[in-house]
Amino acid sequence: MTFAGKADVLAIEAEQTWAERDLPKTTYGMLSQTSGKFPDRNAVTFQLFSGPTDKAETLSWSDLHGKTSQAANLFRSLGVGESDVVAYILPCCNEAVITYLGGQVAGIVNPVNPLLEPEQMGAILNETGAKVVVTLKAFPKSDLAQNVAAAVKLAPGVKTVLEVDLLRYVTGLKKLIIPLIRPKNPVSHHAKVMDFNTEVDRQPTKLTFADSAGDRVAAYFHTGGTTGMPKVAQHYYSGIIYNGWLGNKLLFDENDTLMVPLPMFHVFAAIVAMGSCLASGSHIVFPTPQGYRGDGVFDNFWKLCERYKCTFMITVPTAMSALMQRKVDADISALQIAFCGSAPLPLELYKRFEEAAGVTICEGYGLTEATCLVSINPVDGEKKVGSIGVPFPYCNVRITKDDGTDCAVDEIGEICVLNPGVTSGGTYTEAAKNDGLYHDGHLRTGDLGRIDEDGYVWITGRAKDLIIRGGHNIDPAEIEEALAGHEAVAFAGAIGQPDAHAGEIPCAYVELVDGATTSVEDLMAFAKENVHERAAQPKYIEIMDELPKTAVGKIFKPALRKSAITRIYNKALSDAGVAVEVVDVIESKKLGLVAHLGKSDGVTDADVTKALGTYTRPWQWAE
Repeated sequence: MTFAGKADVLAIEAEQTWAERDLPKTTYGMLSQTSGKFPDRNAVTFQLFSGPTDKAETLSWSDLHGKTSQAANLFRSLGVGESDVVAYILPCCNEAVITYLGGQVAGIVNPVNPLLEPEQMGAILNETGAKVVVTLKAFPKSDLAQNVAAAVKLAPGVKTVLEVDLLRYVTGLKKLIIPLIRPKNPVSHHAKVMDFNTEVDRQPTKLTFADSAGDRVAAYFHTGGTTGMPKVAQHYYSGIIYNGWLGNKLLFDENDTLMVPLPMFHVFAAIVAMGSCLASGSHIVFPTPQGYRGDGVFDNFWKLCERYKCTFMITVPTAMSALMQRKVDADISALQIAFCGSAPLPLELYKRFEEAAGVTICEGYGLTEATCLVSINPVDGEKKVGSIGVPFPYCNVRITKDDGTDCAVDEIGEICVLNPGVTSGGTYTEAAKNDGLYHDGHLRTGDLGRIDEDGYVWITGRAKDLIIRGGHNIDPAEIEEALAGHEAVAFAGAIGQPDAHAGEIPCAYVELVDGATTSVEDLMAFAKENVHERAAQPKYIEIMDELPKTAVGKIFKPALRKSAITRIYNKALSDAGVAVEVVDVIESKKLGLVAHLGKSDGVTDADVTKALGTYTRPWQWAE
């Protein structure tokens, strides 16, 4: 059906209630239904290298159903029940998909970011109580096996480690050389180590136990993992089914192919993209273990879209920016729409991408705590660039004041969400983290925004204290706590400063102890050593005589954000030769923080847009 706006959403909801819809109750039920309809159609493709003619492995829906059954049987044989956890710490590969699905059939699956440090991985494994871990066997140019071994040593609850050997995807001379140069894994731990594919192949292709009778927790996704004790969001079958149903109802069918160079530890790839294919029978393609980060992916991207006749692509602003540095050098006539999420999309990047690629962009919004999807600019309707579109069917979005009452049209408040993916009172595994998280059952997202008269939602800022770098959540507390460990630092405040490529990047402001001296260079080196996650290491540090504080002594971060916007925008204007400066940054009721520029003769809107158009924070001429 068409999806053009709020009227279509209301029409879908009027058909029947969500509870009345005849849908599978479990992931395995959905997979079995799709496999039964389209057994021989392509389900999942993965290729180790990015070349448009490199070897690829494709599983049909029948293959995927069988492999999922085998993996689930294996996990059950290793003692995994419905309340036990299978963690996987893997880059993209077909085994990641099989583990994701099989893990939530046998028990609760827990995807973990493979870019984290061992201490962070270990904290997540302990927090979720993982019993089985699936990861890579030692492989050239990767230290993942060594890092996971160190993490498992910190997690006594892990009983079994199943290793995936990427060698099976390699051809030619490399296949002979890799065993000779394969790094050793010197770290010992208590868990039993087994080969994933060998053990999976020993299992029957039909489930040896009864599928879950109804709804239950099926997945744990950690949010960030940048501090010692991560928040772990729990996802029920019902939320996963809801996301898949949305993809099938509004967007995809069995004739579509999705290009998804995103990691399977993230909800965008696993819950949204994989879930949509699971419900619709669409074909999903994962190029290289690192996705967009893989060698040659950007150079070969359009050729890969041509190879698989992709109809949809899943992307994020940082990837779109990189793709704009390459020309479209392939036949992508089948490509219809680019779905963009995870971070705000600058207007100029939106325009340049649509013009260069000839592909319609639909920008949307979701979050881990809501089992992802919340809203989207409608595929068949008006796309208000800069907004996050209209809420999906059965998704109620409220804009609330601090006391929980609703805001008026276009009035800024906190975005709160209730849909089948929200579990009121049980969003996080740790009960204390759910305190204060809801307004009348609606999840408080921590994002500030407004809803306009047409029902479109706009994000204007954040109530919660997060830095979002290219869609990756960074807790500023990690940066602040690290810098506070420096003997000369009295206070530290970390925020996200505007960045043309990543949306924002970490920066920090510090106040020194009375009488102490140090340098920015010394603080940068200290932060690099003590902020363990590379993405969280600040790119700019400023020493201030005194940090701005509230009446009760709390660091006043809005003032720091205004300072960062002024500094970054003035530099961008100067570098572009535009003779104007930011004279103030004000809080707009509709737009959030807005840079006000002093007018100058001969400087036009187009001049400023050329300099600032790649940033997400808006600007206006000062009165």
